[in-house]
Amino acid sequence: MSVFLGTHQNRLDAKGRVSIPSAFRTALRTLARAGEPLVIMRPSHLHPCLEAWPSAAFSALARPLDEVDIFSEDHDDLATALYADAYPIDADKEGRILLPETLRAHAGLTEQVTFMGLGRIFQVWDPDAATRRREEARQRARRLTSGKTAASPAEGSA
Repeated sequence: MSVFLGTHQNRLDAKGRVSIPSAFRTALRTLARAGEPLVIMRPSHLHPCLEAWPSAAFSALARPLDEVDIFSEDHDDLATALYADAYPIDADKEGRILLPETLRAHAGLTEQVTFMGLGRIFQVWDPDAATRRREEARQRARRLTSGKTAASPAEGSA
């Protein structure tokens, strides 16, 4: 299984291009299917960053829409939120992707960008915002897991 791991920083050029870290590119190419874009980029609903979805993962994200009445406002809202700002993106020969201005503006990207692996997807952040987010996530994770310990062998055999 290909997953996106680690945090990497790269330079954004004047045209809005940035190199995807090689480990992420390898994972994307492993997951890619013929005729599909390398990655789907979209603004995060929760954070000032971009989300990068392999095509199959993005399709799975969109699958619940099939259960919502296509002529309902709920469907329209969900479809707009999911698709309207999503961009299919392929890398050039050097492994660079061109980030549309609307996406760069959403994440506040200027000269440097940080790629953060989240397992099945990765995110693209302004470096300072990425540092803050990682610290917030670590603090929340500690709170979520504090007091929870694995059951001892004696407890598990009862």
